[in-house]
Amino acid sequence: METPILNTIDQPADLKKLDLTQLTQLATEIRQVLLNKVSQTGGHVGPNLGAVELTIAFHTIFNSPTDKVVWDVSHQSYTHKILTGRKQAWLDPKHFEDVSGYTAPEESPHDYFNIGHTSTSIALATGMASARDLQGKSGNVMAVIGDGSLSGGLALEGLNIAATLKSNLIILVNDNGMAIAEDHGGMYQGLKELRETNGQSSHNLFKAMGLDYRYVADGNDMQSMLDAFKAVKDIDHPIVLHVQTEKGHGYQPAIDHKEAFHWHVPFDLKTGKTLHPVTGETYNDVIHAELEKEITEDKTPITAITAAIPGSYDLKRFGRKHPDRYFDVGIAEQESITFAAGQAQQGMRPIVFHSGTFLQRAYDQLSHDLGINKLPVTIMVSGGSISAGDPTHQGIFDIAMLSNIPGLTYLAPTTKEELTAMMHWALHQNIGPVAIRVPSNDVHSAVLNDFDAHKMNILHAGKKVAILGLGSLLPLAEEVQQQLNKENLDVTVIDPRDISELDDETLSNLEKDHQLVVTLEEASLSGGFGEKVSRFYGDTDMHVLNFGAAKRFNDRETTAELWHEFKLTPEQIVAEIKAAL
Repeated sequence: METPILNTIDQPADLKKLDLTQLTQLATEIRQVLLNKVSQTGGHVGPNLGAVELTIAFHTIFNSPTDKVVWDVSHQSYTHKILTGRKQAWLDPKHFEDVSGYTAPEESPHDYFNIGHTSTSIALATGMASARDLQGKSGNVMAVIGDGSLSGGLALEGLNIAATLKSNLIILVNDNGMAIAEDHGGMYQGLKELRETNGQSSHNLFKAMGLDYRYVADGNDMQSMLDAFKAVKDIDHPIVLHVQTEKGHGYQPAIDHKEAFHWHVPFDLKTGKTLHPVTGETYNDVIHAELEKEITEDKTPITAITAAIPGSYDLKRFGRKHPDRYFDVGIAEQESITFAAGQAQQGMRPIVFHSGTFLQRAYDQLSHDLGINKLPVTIMVSGGSISAGDPTHQGIFDIAMLSNIPGLTYLAPTTKEELTAMMHWALHQNIGPVAIRVPSNDVHSAVLNDFDAHKMNILHAGKKVAILGLGSLLPLAEEVQQQLNKENLDVTVIDPRDISELDDETLSNLEKDHQLVVTLEEASLSGGFGEKVSRFYGDTDMHVLNFGAAKRFNDRETTAELWHEFKLTPEQIVAEIKAAL
């Protein structure tokens, strides 16, 4: 792969020596190295391909880091990183893991925040601009936000405050007509009209909020972006620069399949096909089977709601069959929960499909709108696992968050049969909201006899030691049991089921012939399930060991490293149990 222009670029200042032809060639080279890496490692494909020209143009016209740019979500910042001294992380496979997939201040003075979630950039930029003014400093402040991210409430709050500033602030709306999937919401008709009228439509959200406005029809044309940035550099008031780009620009599979290539696992660069496709039954299949049963057999008035992540649950499968019962509210977690609360109050049975790491944005709604009002909304929570990735996408805090909201029941199935039973129970109870932690491991199956959502399931009754394997860690509990069995220790194995409320009767009965209770959870120990169990036995002679994750933001450790550090291997747990006896 030849990159003669990129080879000369080590810092943004190097771009200022290049002419238009060289800058355009640089864009081609950067696309090549972007695709070469993400096809091997996985990553955000479409967002980065679409933002190459605007990124090169920014660093050519502006003077980073004196002039500051905040990338919303920052999943489109790969080109920015390449141009700010980190290109080896794309050129050399030995360095592929050197940098985060998002902006990271510890990596570079050109990054200002660890950002991996949506709709924050404008609010951050307003704060930075006001701080600049208060300190008598100079320099431009720019927020780069995608049209999809505008549906997040914080983005609109940021626009509202931006309009009150009396100094330099540039808000670049990178409009490719997409969120992760397609956009949803009333504002997008207005954005569509602006695109179709070259920015002249009277339906202009930004002007209505009191902001200056300019439009760029082709954000993937280098000269257009250079001219646009020259025109707004050092402007003395807030302005929105509305730029139309193409998600996936320069790579046909990413253009043809924009949602699939928003973030993609490793793929064949020539064909775009996934290198290691998932085969066999998934928990999504189990969920969809129960949805169909509820509608067709039980006639349950269910609805399915997502906040812009339909692909995580393959929800468009449901939407195609039942379009009147499928709702994508856009990147608006708060709206998804309160929207569901309104439906439930009127007799519907809504199911909201979420990722645990995004659901935190709706914490107030979970507590105020669902918990206090005791509304029977079901919430499916995915991504509950110990993994490395980056500090913004951690799946270990959902238990502490959800299990401590009064009136909200949080359940952890261990098999597809339990998942089905829990969904059915949640959709037909009238106690209040129920969240279900979708297992993060492969599909497990086991005969389910009697089912009580609040009753712990004793899978094997032994003595002396009881191991409570929560959700996806039940198989680990069974592995530990098998190893201890070889050492003539017949231990009890329990599936807790209910994360939020303890089964006091079962725990009390263990005191009769057990001296050690062990809890395993794929979540933060602080505020987690194990702490509840430890507190239950606090004034008794029962010894309790809790295994789970440390309360911290992990960053690019391997999953295997984390599991070993947290002593979540069978051998480590066995050793700890033997030492405690």
